[in-house]
Amino acid sequence: MTILQQGGNAPVSGTRVSVGFSWASSSGPTVDADASAYLLTALGKVRSDADMVFYNQPDGAGGAVRFGTTIGERGGFDVDLSRLPGDIERIVFCVTIHDAQSRRQTLALLADAEIAVSGDGNTIGYRPILSDATEAAMVFGELYLRNGQWKFRAVGQGFNGGLAPLARSFGIDVAEEAAPSPPPPPPSATPVRLSKVTLDKPGQTVSLEKKGASFGEIVVNLNWSRGRKGLFGGGNAIDLDLGCLFELADGRKGVVQALGNVFGSFAQPPYIALSGDDRTGDVSQGETLRINGGQWGAMRRIAIFANIYAGVPNWTQTDGVVTVTMPDQPPIEVRMTEGRNDRRLCGVVLIENDGGRLKATRIVDYFRDQQVLDEHLGWGLRWAAGRKD
Repeated sequence: MTILQQGGNAPVSGTRVSVGFSWASSSGPTVDADASAYLLTALGKVRSDADMVFYNQPDGAGGAVRFGTTIGERGGFDVDLSRLPGDIERIVFCVTIHDAQSRRQTLALLADAEIAVSGDGNTIGYRPILSDATEAAMVFGELYLRNGQWKFRAVGQGFNGGLAPLARSFGIDVAEEAAPSPPPPPPSATPVRLSKVTLDKPGQTVSLEKKGASFGEIVVNLNWSRGRKGLFGGGNAIDLDLGCLFELADGRKGVVQALGNVFGSFAQPPYIALSGDDRTGDVSQGETLRINGGQWGAMRRIAIFANIYAGVPNWTQTDGVVTVTMPDQPPIEVRMTEGRNDRRLCGVVLIENDGGRLKATRIVDYFRDQQVLDEHLGWGLRWAAGRKD
């Protein structure tokens, strides 16, 4: 990787690039930070609100820029430069502290921050110094077009306020969440909503109503600090697995997990599928469960858990976060902010069919294994020892 200093630039190889972010929480309170991207014209402004790409609006320019939680350690963007409209000359990549004003947090709470741009086997990176940052938002870097060549520049420019004022500075019309509800504007004038649901208190719940015929595809993603910086002893990555207990409306119960190779099925019962098993932490897709929201009526409850399969348990260093996303709904985040290093399994979030609504309840409690979690929740499965092939 080529590491740039602030203000430095380098040409980007190829037309398909990924822009990934990584950071850790420094000592002190838990911090919730997010990445966003803005597609800008020569005037330094977006053409419309659709040119902001982030967790609540994951596609821009007809899919030329896509946000994903599994790109980089903390999320990022896939960019197809060849598909960008001709009037887009810059893409600015930012990191902001979520809900910065009420929590009075700044970027100084992030450690080991990095933006990395990869294409055609080459990677360009920038590591801003945030230890003295007083701002809650920062432009980490930008892709820009110069004489027909796309380049990456390390920016490191702080911005006062959080995501909303940053977005407004680029011309985004941001909805005021606390304002009284006016008559609905026409679809073309609907402002961008920056809402995200973070379940950070014991037993906290959120209930979501279907916006259409179904919830669509519900994606549960597990992301964590994989030990790249030696967090788990030496240079070894940790094997942190995502799984769930499920109970269907007809009473059938079971588990979906890599242990025992029980990967489930999306199209058939239990309508839950584990996308893969990331044993090293090097797989960019990470650990993801797909829930068939089109079959929501067939489901009663799903208990999401994370399990340390190999290595010494070290929950306090994982910075683990589970994100639940679905079309036309705010993403739900649950962070594993506490830790019991004598217990290998964390029950993260309980998802229930509550009269057709999707009800998510924070668990974040630690157990010896899946059987003890089962007993705690009253699931009633019979357990036997298993392994991964």
